[in-house]
Amino acid sequence: MLVLHYTGMASAAAALDRLCDPAPPPPLPRVSCHYLVEEDGLIWRLVPEGRRAWHAGISFWRGHETLNGRSIGIEIANPGHEWGYRPFPALQMAAVAELCLDILARHPIPPCNVVGHSDIAPDRKQDPGELFDWEGLAANGVGLWPRGITGAETAPAPGGVARALPLLARIGYPVDPARPELALAAFQRRWRQETVDGRADAGTLRRLEAVAALYPPA
Repeated sequence: MLVLHYTGMASAAAALDRLCDPAPPPPLPRVSCHYLVEEDGLIWRLVPEGRRAWHAGISFWRGHETLNGRSIGIEIANPGHEWGYRPFPALQMAAVAELCLDILARHPIPPCNVVGHSDIAPDRKQDPGELFDWEGLAANGVGLWPRGITGAETAPAPGGVARALPLLARIGYPVDPARPELALAAFQRRWRQETVDGRADAGTLRRLEAVAALYPPA
């Protein structure tokens, strides 16, 4: 798997220090990743690809749990929702695309296993978030994107949640029937970025159906 994150810290320098800290003060956990991409496109290699990095945490995707042991993690410098979330610069996105293509050339990672942190941990994470250009990344050969499907409609959809849950599960999301809004919001952050509200409205269902058609059953 290939997991994309944002750093969610005030600066790239602070994120680099945190990712390289072998003994952070309690209660902070140890964290690491394989790569860090700064806003100007500078790439740091922090952990060899053949070694486990501590970036995914409690996670699930397409029937697998504890994904640190089966994934490569890329942290992308951005303050995130806590520190002033902003668009990812073109130079940074170009570097991310090039790095991802380089990784995919070395490892048999299928497009359905290129994910964001919020995809695999929707109850905990929002990154890389609704400003990340997943569509542009897919156009460069990284991951998937449904073409020609609008998702702007916000009208209620009859039986929307009941229709959405099996589609989310087919794609690979961890779905909690008691809190479907978590997986729905994670889906929207990636695939329907116009409105992220956790509702199974008409636009979300249209995108869900289109994305699910691209994925083999989980």
